[in-house]
Amino acid sequence: MARTRLYRNGVLERDDLPVEDISEVLDAPGVVVWLDLCTSDGEGLESIEEEFGLHALAIEDAQHERQRPKLDHYATHLFLSAYAVRLDDTAQELADSEIAMFVMPNALITVRKDRRFDIDDVVSRWDNTPELAKEGVGFLLYGVLDYIVDSHFTAVQDLDDKIDALEDELFDTSRDRVRDVQRKSFALRKNLLLLRRFVLPMREVVNGLMRRDLKVVGESLMPYYQDVYDHVLRATEWTESLRDMVSTILETNLTIQGNRMNLIMKKVTSWAAIIAVPTAVTGFYGQNIPYPGFGKDWGFAVSSAVIVLGGGLLYWIFRRKDWL
Repeated sequence: MARTRLYRNGVLERDDLPVEDISEVLDAPGVVVWLDLCTSDGEGLESIEEEFGLHALAIEDAQHERQRPKLDHYATHLFLSAYAVRLDDTAQELADSEIAMFVMPNALITVRKDRRFDIDDVVSRWDNTPELAKEGVGFLLYGVLDYIVDSHFTAVQDLDDKIDALEDELFDTSRDRVRDVQRKSFALRKNLLLLRRFVLPMREVVNGLMRRDLKVVGESLMPYYQDVYDHVLRATEWTESLRDMVSTILETNLTIQGNRMNLIMKKVTSWAAIIAVPTAVTGFYGQNIPYPGFGKDWGFAVSSAVIVLGGGLLYWIFRRKDWL
């Protein structure tokens, strides 16, 4: 699956340029070409390796999945890998879409590892800012990076909403709710750790692209890339703060459970002390020797009164100390 675009002097000229014709127009003045490939196994990358003179190591990185977000420099081009992410509400897990990019002076090649990466959204961003098309490859690259960083922001916002909802459930002491809070806390922590792996390296990627010696970002585009870089920093800081919040929720949940356990132990101990009174009295009167009131009605009345008064006294003391 291939998709192409050809810009000439900042104007979209063709939207369906055949891949085999790219090399014929690539060196023409004012021409910028975008080529998009969607492949899960790297099929078709060997042909563009010869067509565009791409480095073999960059092709190898584009073929293999689960590359870390990075920016590699080669003699004739740059290689960039990144991830767009979203929170799957059904599975409550973070879904990622990997993309590899080859950045050349007059061409941008994007290689998507699956169809979850919404390239139509990227194209819409290009079409909505046609005044920037004259900036060439930097303009195309900005649209892709803007989409990726926006997906990071959306994922962080969704996770923040999940944490807010979890905080409301934290002090519900029902058994099912306690287990649900623990399960959601660990799931959120896992998602945030995964998101951090995608967001944190983007600082180096965007900062590296803004270097003036690379000549990827012109003066007109520099404010736009600075805006993307600012969003990357904010997403990174937001992710770190959410990790701290989830850790706090876990610690608070453990503290609440510890307090509940202490309260239960106080109640059990108090009732055990109350039960010990009739046990002691009946045990004393169960001796096989005569005792005061042995065989008398008043002896039974006295022992019963001692049980009731002793148990009642302990109950009153424990209630006063808020142990029951």
